[in-house]
Amino acid sequence: MSKLLLLLGDQLDQHQQAIRELDKQQDHILMAELTDEAGYVPHNRRKIALIFSAMRHMAKGLRDSGYRVTYFTYQQSVEAGLNSISELVCHQLKQHAYQAFAYVEAGEYRLDQELDTLTKRLDVPTEKFDCSNFIFSRKTMLGWFEGKKSPRMEHYYRWARQQTGWLMDNNKPLGGQYNYDKQNRQPWDPSVVPPPALQFEPDTITQDVIALVNETFAHHPGTLHDFAMAVTTQQAEQALDDFIQLRLPSFGDYQDALADNQSTVFHSLLSAYINIGLLSPVKVCEAVVKAYEDGRAPLNAVEGFIRQILGWREYVRGLYWHCGPDYQHRNALNSTTPLPDWFWTGDTRMRCVSQAISSSLNQAYAHHIQRLMVIGNFALLTGLDVKAVCRWYLAVYIDAFEWVELPNTLGMALYADDGFVASKPYAASGRYINKMGNHCKNCAYNINQTTGNKACPFNALYWQFIHRHQSKFKDNPRMALMLSQWQKKSHDDQQALLDWSEHLLERLDSL
Repeated sequence: MSKLLLLLGDQLDQHQQAIRELDKQQDHILMAELTDEAGYVPHNRRKIALIFSAMRHMAKGLRDSGYRVTYFTYQQSVEAGLNSISELVCHQLKQHAYQAFAYVEAGEYRLDQELDTLTKRLDVPTEKFDCSNFIFSRKTMLGWFEGKKSPRMEHYYRWARQQTGWLMDNNKPLGGQYNYDKQNRQPWDPSVVPPPALQFEPDTITQDVIALVNETFAHHPGTLHDFAMAVTTQQAEQALDDFIQLRLPSFGDYQDALADNQSTVFHSLLSAYINIGLLSPVKVCEAVVKAYEDGRAPLNAVEGFIRQILGWREYVRGLYWHCGPDYQHRNALNSTTPLPDWFWTGDTRMRCVSQAISSSLNQAYAHHIQRLMVIGNFALLTGLDVKAVCRWYLAVYIDAFEWVELPNTLGMALYADDGFVASKPYAASGRYINKMGNHCKNCAYNINQTTGNKACPFNALYWQFIHRHQSKFKDNPRMALMLSQWQKKSHDDQQALLDWSEHLLERLDSL
């Protein structure tokens, strides 16, 4: 009985169950570079290059291991008129007398719905496998969310630590607490020089992909002249080892720090590899825990990293499926302001925003505080259109897929779900950015001024945001201090801040 197995670009785990169950003698694996997947948003060229190259390397590895692989390059898909997954599968099923079709569950609603519709009209039996690049199954995560009115990440995280046993001792957290976040908030020290991440010289396969992407997706953001990412599991495991040895020990201390001219600081840069299946999140967490057990990294660094993978990554994936496809339409603060043009150029005089956006566009990377407290914070304060901001985040980042992007952007950064993800909006004035980094020293604006042409725009915009939504936040205990501070200001001070913030909102494109 010959079976056809479809593998998508974020399902590149060669050891997953769907592959292990194949009969090498008669079953086929189907992979393809498709226009619909590469172009439904203007994906960063680095992201397209990473996925296409990793797919081609995996196809080669599977063939070398004896599997029968049918692979369509981008040009071959275009020439065959195969734009979508449905068109691809239906075409391939006509080429051979397959008796069954199998696929791995998709990570996003749009693909999940497409595959569900497709399989209902196929004439052969179908089989769906669980995705292998998560710690918990989708069913397990949905079970945890079920019946909870306020499913906070911290509650889930404690449950997850108990389930896995990571950093636990007799069902109690090592060190006596689950969360060491308060120890992971050191501001940036400009005298510190983080070691660079491991780089990989592009081979012939990757060079061919780079040429294709530069020619075909020239209108997309991103630069590829210095592309040096891992494109195989072996390389990704080397990148993991490099992080553990050189950057993990200081990761915790500077996890939230903002460094001028330095976007990566001590971060792992592994999220894209995990999200497309080159690295197993279980193996990543086990390797990091072992580093602590061997005395190679402190507890605050290891716990902070585990919380990002076991905690936040798994949690937002479960939340994405729990909330359903209507989640994307939420807009609790009625945010509809168009994105400034410089969101696609980085050409703004706000130093922190310019560096975060430029890195996002060119390198397809910015760390979580740049995404949340710089770009996301600006979008929140100015009421930028929720769908446009989510589309931008999905397009520019190399690790962005809707299951992780949507809860992080709509829920965490923009508070558009009315506090379902975050118990308070992550709004801050320029004081927070100045505290956590050294951008302000090189900025055209003055962090200590609140109004006037030299004033940091975050300052007045912050207070205008508090004023604009004070009726919504009045019953939120975590917003009581900020509301009290606003209400204690004199009428003249309030009016000056409101007038200047309106001036800023009218000229966002020229900030």
